[in-house]
Amino acid sequence: MDLKIKGKTALVTGSTAGIGLEIARKLAEEGAHVVLTGRDAAKLDTAIQDVRSASGLSVTGVAPDVTTAEGAAAVIAKHADVDILVNNLGIYESKPFAEISDADWLRYFDINVMSGVRLSRHYFPRMLERRTGRVVFVSSETGVAVDPGMIHYAMTKTAQLSIARGMAGLTRGTAVTVNSVMPGPTRSDGIVAFLKSVASKPDATAQEAEAEFFAGARSGSLLQRMIEAEEIASLVAYLASPISAATNGAAIRVEGGLINSLA
Repeated sequence: MDLKIKGKTALVTGSTAGIGLEIARKLAEEGAHVVLTGRDAAKLDTAIQDVRSASGLSVTGVAPDVTTAEGAAAVIAKHADVDILVNNLGIYESKPFAEISDADWLRYFDINVMSGVRLSRHYFPRMLERRTGRVVFVSSETGVAVDPGMIHYAMTKTAQLSIARGMAGLTRGTAVTVNSVMPGPTRSDGIVAFLKSVASKPDATAQEAEAEFFAGARSGSLLQRMIEAEEIASLVAYLASPISAATNGAAIRVEGGLINSLA
């Protein structure tokens, strides 16, 4: 299927690994000019070469830290306009509620929420002026079905859903859309390390940690496995496409059937 985004410019935050990298790769394969972001220059260069080799098309990267106002401004200075903005950047951890400090709450809000707000505050009004554009927030199933062990993280994912829906309300009568996607547990180096860190056996293998996770914390999963990052990327690419014009203000589940069992 031709997603009709050839020649469009797409900015994907947090795109040196995991879901963000797969989104960047998918958009590039569809012919978009992709801008990757990442604070680690070496990882950013590797990701650029990865995406470029997969698509052979225009791929660039920007290293400023988009979790800060200064970093967001530096990205905007380099790329004043984009057609597609994917707010993917985010961090997560498991931590008992009573141990989540004020600094933790503020750090999670600043990184997971404000990074997307700052970029959207610039790019979204320009899309409205052109009457065309796409904004996608990568949220999580925990934004709806809050994991008691990750309340500060879940708070940020719920906030993203609210921001995206509110922004969508401003697009009336244009061809601009704003949507959210809600992935479930998705395979990446980060989540493998996370699952091993919370496994009952300190020396658990990746396979053992994943099996324990789905047998316990996510026993209601219909998929009963980790979601692959490319499965998320395919949905995001669709939402970034003109063919998704009737999908606006939506929070779309791509979580393996977890939400009904957790809510």
